[in-house]
Amino acid sequence: MSVALALLPVLLLLAGLTMMDSFRLVPLRAVVRALMGGAIAALVCDVALELPPLRQLSTAALVSYAGPVIEECAKAMLVAWLIRRRRVGFLVDAAVLGFGIGAGFAVAENIVYLRALQDVPLGLWLVRGLGTAVMHGGTTAVVAMLARQFLDRLPRRGWLAMVPGLAVAILVHGVFNRLLLPPLTQTAVIVAVVPLLMVVVFERSERATREWVGAGLDLDVELLQLVTSEHFEVTRFASYLRNLREAFPGPTVADMFCLLRLELELSVQARALVLARSAGLHLPADDDLRTALAEYAFLKRAIGRTGLLALRPVQVMSDRDDWHSHLLAQPRQ
Repeated sequence: MSVALALLPVLLLLAGLTMMDSFRLVPLRAVVRALMGGAIAALVCDVALELPPLRQLSTAALVSYAGPVIEECAKAMLVAWLIRRRRVGFLVDAAVLGFGIGAGFAVAENIVYLRALQDVPLGLWLVRGLGTAVMHGGTTAVVAMLARQFLDRLPRRGWLAMVPGLAVAILVHGVFNRLLLPPLTQTAVIVAVVPLLMVVVFERSERATREWVGAGLDLDVELLQLVTSEHFEVTRFASYLRNLREAFPGPTVADMFCLLRLELELSVQARALVLARSAGLHLPADDDLRTALAEYAFLKRAIGRTGLLALRPVQVMSDRDDWHSHLLAQPRQ
């Protein structure tokens, strides 16, 4: 019973969140990796909190300040890595992956406590399994969701997008650890608030995803037809590329045109894939897609960082759309 109370609630909530993902943006393997990453972060934090400088702190300072800062920063580093690697496209996958990292952290932490504490009341495991564990998942989900939200609005802010969510997570974690309310009451609040927050996020993300698929698909198709038509020479895209020949060799400018066309083609395929998943359809990957993804990576390397910066004024892809290459590269089930 102690093991069930300590480990199962947060894992069941994570499973529920994964099932709510109607667009299947987060595959099961990604959820498992998030759990494993969170567990490793918990073990690292357990070692870090035993270091002599931290052991000299009072219990109150360690629990209320040092612990929340170290633990939330460790989990946030995993979130930052996922975002940096374009693994997070919408609020829904930010919520699932962020909660997965926090759930893995909580499970590993509770396993350590299960081994260290014997013959303690079941109420402790109820508080840890429903309260502390769900708090860990919720705070990391908030970090991921706010980072994704800030990057959508301010895509050039980079690592600064992590700061607001991390500050909120540390504050919530610190307040939770100070036990301003009775433990069972605090647990009830966490259990009531976190799932409700997740439901609101999922509803909002569903709308954003449908807009991305619907309106974006129509626009991408029109732009792709324009790029591949004889009228492309009179567009602002063609004029800009011609001006770039003064700063870059001809072959590099040709690669830029190919990259522009390929970005549109991949974007159309990514939106079609998401639309098919929402309808319960299976679209297997083909050799042409694998070739296109390999060509996309090759062109970005060939153009180089300076060339990609020069292309920004005419690139039709946003930071979120950059995520579609990761989506298309996922193994199809």
